[in-house]
Amino acid sequence: MGKYDQPARRPAVVTGASSGIGAATAIALAAAGHPVALGARRLDRCAELAARIVADGGEATAHPVDLTDPGSVADFAKQVTVALGPIEVVVSNAGTVEPGTVYEADPERFRVQVDLNVLGAHRLVTEFVPGMVERRRGDVVFVSSDVAVRARPFMTAYAAGKWGLEGMVAALQMELEGLGVRASLVRPGPTWTGMGMDWSPEDTARVIDGWVRFGHARHSHFLRPSAVADVITTVVNAPRGVHLNLVEVSPEAPLSDQEEK
Repeated sequence: MGKYDQPARRPAVVTGASSGIGAATAIALAAAGHPVALGARRLDRCAELAARIVADGGEATAHPVDLTDPGSVADFAKQVTVALGPIEVVVSNAGTVEPGTVYEADPERFRVQVDLNVLGAHRLVTEFVPGMVERRRGDVVFVSSDVAVRARPFMTAYAAGKWGLEGMVAALQMELEGLGVRASLVRPGPTWTGMGMDWSPEDTARVIDGWVRFGHARHSHFLRPSAVADVITTVVNAPRGVHLNLVEVSPEAPLSDQEEK
């Protein structure tokens, strides 16, 4: 194998794979030829999706994982390696968001959200990246959010978590430079996912009104999870010698009926 060659078989891990961007990414990576291990707390949904991927001719397995539990993450890493072999690709996608203000948020709930968004990603790094460094190849993609650079109100710990995540990844990218392992950020804008779907109408209205008030809702279009998944697949399959450090993905505005004057 040459210095910049990729192996023919590149097993991938996707967390938060039970719905939204994670589920779409598992489908996209499998369609691109990657054996995929799906991880989430909702094992039943991952198992259903893995079965669909296998029925469509792909290779997929499903495993439970709670990224806030170090033991669960360690067990997950062992299980997926046994199932698929050394992991070449990790997509760190799990996250959570609750409506509300920072000053009214329960400190324990705030901590849990930051734990999942930052420490959960770090637990994946410690389990998978040392092996990638030893093999001198691998890709780790972290799904962030545009709140990391443009904080949105009334989302409790979400902005804090994503800001922390991007700080960690910025340092990681420098530490991995020259070691053959690419750490990348994909930063989506508003996306139709499972997050926020269980909010009350009152909470949803308060959040959206806050976005409008501070200029964060320029138009009504949202991204589809499959669009973000396609970007993640592109990042992972970039040729060796190319590092897509950061990709911002925004929903395109609807066509305007106004003609330019």
